[in-house]
Amino acid sequence: MDELKERIAGEITLSESPGSTMKKWRELFGISQIDLAKHIKIATSTISDYESNRRLSPGVGVISRFVDALFTMDEARGGSIRMSLETATNNKPEKVPFYSLKDFNIPIKGTDFARIIEGKVIANPNYLDNINIFGYTALDSLRVILEISPQEYPKLFGPTLERAFIFENVSTGRSPMVVIRVAPIKPRIVVIQGISTVDKLAVKLAQIEKIPLLTTRLSMPEIQARLAKI
Repeated sequence: MDELKERIAGEITLSESPGSTMKKWRELFGISQIDLAKHIKIATSTISDYESNRRLSPGVGVISRFVDALFTMDEARGGSIRMSLETATNNKPEKVPFYSLKDFNIPIKGTDFARIIEGKVIANPNYLDNINIFGYTALDSLRVILEISPQEYPKLFGPTLERAFIFENVSTGRSPMVVIRVAPIKPRIVVIQGISTVDKLAVKLAQIEKIPLLTTRLSMPEIQARLAKI
């Protein structure tokens, strides 16, 4: 756990926008400003000021208390976020070359994500407004279908479930949605890269799961380049 704390504290310290990075981690842990402020015993407005960068960058002491509070509060609820982070840290994505993970410096709205990748919404456009994602996973569709095991699947999410899956090497879009349909946990957004027309069953499955389904004609390198700026 100490290594994880050091990693998060280091990310905040070195960030160009420490407050935004603090907000990212607080929301990733699912902790409200009010609850965090009560735990640290400071005013909620102080947390808000840091996260909106209205205050000077937090010092080492503030960052340490902030990170300790995240883990302590998570442990009180069963430690699920810590365990997810440890799994992601211990299982580097480069060991499994058919997918790669990228986390954003700040969470972004589903509508902004769709705009950045020039996504065409095929199913459930009304859900995009209420979604914030913290990153994405790029996947080789065929290899995921052939090689992924139930034990391996949770690793596709890294430290958070609040992410988009972007599938490449897709012919109709049916196979990715079938995989997601039977999986125990789901991404918040699914993107099919490289095609314009999606199989009707894929659309139906997306509607059943209430997951926004998008297509984009951008190349994967272009998508990654654009999202790297977030």
